[in-house]
Amino acid sequence: MHQIRKIFPVLFLLMLISGCYTKKIVYNVYYTKPFDWHPEEKRDSTIRFFSPYFQGLKIFLDPGHGGTDRKNKGPQGLAIEADVNLKVALYLRDYLTKAGAVVNMSRDRDTFISLDDRSRLANEWGADIFISIHHNAPARPDDIYTNYTSTYYHAFPSDYEYDHSSHDIARYVQRDLAYAMGNSGGLGSFDGTYSDYLIYPKAGFSVLRKTNAPRILVECAFHTSAYEEQRLVIDEFNQIQAWGIFRGLGRYLRAGIVRLSIANDSISISKQKQIEINIDDQNVGIDTTFYVAQIDTQNVKAFFRLSKNEKKIIIPIFNMNMRPGLYELKVVVKNINGNHSFPFRRKIYLMK
Repeated sequence: MHQIRKIFPVLFLLMLISGCYTKKIVYNVYYTKPFDWHPEEKRDSTIRFFSPYFQGLKIFLDPGHGGTDRKNKGPQGLAIEADVNLKVALYLRDYLTKAGAVVNMSRDRDTFISLDDRSRLANEWGADIFISIHHNAPARPDDIYTNYTSTYYHAFPSDYEYDHSSHDIARYVQRDLAYAMGNSGGLGSFDGTYSDYLIYPKAGFSVLRKTNAPRILVECAFHTSAYEEQRLVIDEFNQIQAWGIFRGLGRYLRAGIVRLSIANDSISISKQKQIEINIDDQNVGIDTTFYVAQIDTQNVKAFFRLSKNEKKIIIPIFNMNMRPGLYELKVVVKNINGNHSFPFRRKIYLMK
């Protein structure tokens, strides 16, 4: 018995040396409470300030992963991405609802939702804006240091699939989210926004490719960072993350959204010499130095007709020698604050 007592300390020391005993890495984590979020009175005041711009807007939140998809974890297993995504989304839902938005979610609990269903639900609901919430991981599984905040939009600006308004939203949300979290936007982008074609060339993320509304995917931080993981499990920090997204979205909406519409998809070539697209800019004002007008991906000329009674962009077709048939029309304009119009791609039928 005396010999066993002597041997035990030696065995314990060997266990330490061999790595059988694992000590958790503990950092002195730090974050600041946003000036307009704390105390609660300031938070409520900020929500009231942005409330007029959120009224009735349909915002679809998509917390990534969940259910059977829970493999993404921090190095110590403290932060499970699916759970952190959901917590941030639920806090964001509360802020948006208080501001007067109508909010729907792909999931509000720990359940699995397919990628196709996430976009389908948003499209069928008629979402005005789609936000997918994630936390990132580097290519190397042993990298526990990389950490930054990034926001993705679909395609490159040179691609037909690119949507200017999604990129606008990405810029606003990225700036305020990164600021609230105290993170940089990484070295791969000037402003922290990235095309999803950088990840999946010519395909991008499924939820961005298949969703109709202006849409972004937010990678709030790296759950694989040993330091960031310990912040991501703090409930108050999750609230601050959601606040950054909310405030960025509020700033974007305050700069004004632009919607386009067309009175009739069927156009008689013999009677109508032009295509007229109506502009609703919430009386902010239109930047007449910019437009995109395309028919079947080909650029065509257009001009603005702006007055007190009407705001339109006109596409003359009398000299295009276009035959009767079905065409796809794409138009983009922007307001004087730099916000581009919501996606406008319509099938039009030209008839004799």
